[in-house]
Amino acid sequence: MKTVRIATYNIHKGVQGIGPQRRLEIHNLGHAVEQLDADLVCLQEVRKLHRREERHFQRWPELPQADFLAPEGYEAIYRTNAVTKHGEHGNALLSRWPVVAHQHEDISDHRFEQRGLLHVEVNVHEQLVHVLVVHLGLIRASRARQVQQLKQFIAREVPGDAPLLVAGDFNDWGDLVHRAFAEIGLETFSGGTHNTFPARLPLVQLDHVFARGLVPLGLHVPRGRIWWRMSDHLPLIAEFGIPA
Repeated sequence: MKTVRIATYNIHKGVQGIGPQRRLEIHNLGHAVEQLDADLVCLQEVRKLHRREERHFQRWPELPQADFLAPEGYEAIYRTNAVTKHGEHGNALLSRWPVVAHQHEDISDHRFEQRGLLHVEVNVHEQLVHVLVVHLGLIRASRARQVQQLKQFIAREVPGDAPLLVAGDFNDWGDLVHRAFAEIGLETFSGGTHNTFPARLPLVQLDHVFARGLVPLGLHVPRGRIWWRMSDHLPLIAEFGIPA
């Protein structure tokens, strides 16, 4: 069976720490993304630009972060979720396989949190796979409404027989998302401990990869000091088989 390896990672805008002690981690994250060796890398909290940080850090990359992090030979797809005083940030997909199409949908639930989903169609092993990269809100009631928006988007934009991956930071450590997605055939791995947050001492799993029409093969969370220094989340790596 042919396989696809997918990683999801909230990179905290490439900067760690607060105030004058904050440090630039985007260069280390570039090496880390290569080490993941994933066919598809789903990223959240990715900066397109930030004028204040660009002035503060001497080594701030000239490229937008998605393009900067893409390993050689990968295509980077980025779309903005939030526009702020000094710049903007959103979701990105880095793909080893050819990208066929992509689009963005605003799923903001209130004016204090700007959220969106990135939908990318990728040709993996001659099979069209739909990938949704998401970052849900901090308030449970908002997440519930955003999950309903996700379900409606999938019903509208993704054929029922097409392989589908939904990955990202769901900001949910209960069963709200799992129950809602199970209703439309989206499942994730069960069993084991795959906590991703906070990175230094992971207590909960906020990051997930859900799939439909694919065979789950394995799930892994890299650990160690090198990882918890780069972001407040750990990456999550999943592998799936693609039915012939």
